[in-house]
Amino acid sequence: MTTSTWKATQTEDASHEGKDHPGRRMTEDEFVAWADAKTRAEWVDGEVIVMPPVSSGHDDLGFWLRSVVQDFVEHHGLGRVKGPEFMVRLPRQRRRRLPDVLFVEKAREEIILENHVEGAPDLIMEVVSPDSVDRDWREKFQEYEKAGVCEYWLIDLVGQKIEAYSLADGKFRRMPDVDGRVQSQVLKGFFLLSEWVIGRQPANRRAALREMGIP
Repeated sequence: MTTSTWKATQTEDASHEGKDHPGRRMTEDEFVAWADAKTRAEWVDGEVIVMPPVSSGHDDLGFWLRSVVQDFVEHHGLGRVKGPEFMVRLPRQRRRRLPDVLFVEKAREEIILENHVEGAPDLIMEVVSPDSVDRDWREKFQEYEKAGVCEYWLIDLVGQKIEAYSLADGKFRRMPDVDGRVQSQVLKGFFLLSEWVIGRQPANRRAALREMGIP
């Protein structure tokens, strides 16, 4: 997003609680110093992208996803889960992104630093909303693929679908969807059913976890 594009959206969304767009490009160090806990912003090769507040549905689904993934990971002792305010730094691409959910396996936990993940998490989930369609399906898809993220899940509120991709030979390949069920390869035993997450309200978290064998 260019500065001029952002100014056009600022008028429509003057109620956000975070900082206003700086109105210029920034170095990475400047962005890190400028950003704060109330400002949902990403950094892309000098451009600052201030994102509008999420919808109620996006917030509900994002919380549900992190809760289910975190409970599953903690039950099996697999690693750590972060999001949606914890940043991922992709240094070779000059990117700082804010995934809705991310997972780093236990053997790689050293990449989780005080304020960001340094490099590619093992799994990333993004909730796709109307303002993020192009960003999640095209820009982040290419960035996460290039960075070496092992698995990328898109829970699309616009297209009313789940799609997940695993990395093979440096390219994302779509994972099978069997009757609305997508099974993770990174988190063995973890899966999502489209009926759990596509609709007005996500399914009961405990019921979903019980189906994955977690009492």
